[in-house]
Amino acid sequence: MFTKKPEKGMDGGTSSNPMASAAPIPTMPRPASAAPISAAPVSAAPKPAPAMNSGKSIPSIFAGDISITGNIQSAGEIQIDGKVEGDIKCTSLIIGENADVSGGVVAEDVVVRGKVNGSIRGVRVTLEATSEVAGDVYHKTLAIEQGAYFEGKSRRQDDPVGSAPEKSGASAGAARPVVNGSATASKP
Repeated sequence: MFTKKPEKGMDGGTSSNPMASAAPIPTMPRPASAAPISAAPVSAAPKPAPAMNSGKSIPSIFAGDISITGNIQSAGEIQIDGKVEGDIKCTSLIIGENADVSGGVVAEDVVVRGKVNGSIRGVRVTLEATSEVAGDVYHKTLAIEQGAYFEGKSRRQDDPVGSAPEKSGASAGAARPVVNGSATASKP
């Protein structure tokens, strides 16, 4: 079928490459009825890349050196490792081992590993072994690990988040960072 012409070197002579003088490699003829080769079907639309965190947004993390006075509100997930004096309302909340929260908590999912002095309202509430909670817990499901400290009453409700009382002036202010690593939230 096809043969390769010998390669010429810089001096115009043929190359000493043994592959250049080798016999051509025979190829199998392709049947006329064979479909053209392609990497993917032409009609297939590209699939979007899978989302990180299973469609969840990246959590807002308040580090251990952050201190907030005021209410916090978010449509996403929050992780508190510092100190908060005020109410917290979000979709999902993790209160870290070194966290200290003084105020009410309202979230679909609440995991407490640190201290909470106030009521907790959540569909799914987990008090881990390192938690210290002084306040009432309103929940649909509640898990308390051995070693957790819980002082208050537990009330099961079908919609603990939706039945949370609205406080006047309870909207969250914008957090302002301060030079020394703490933050304050102003009340409107």
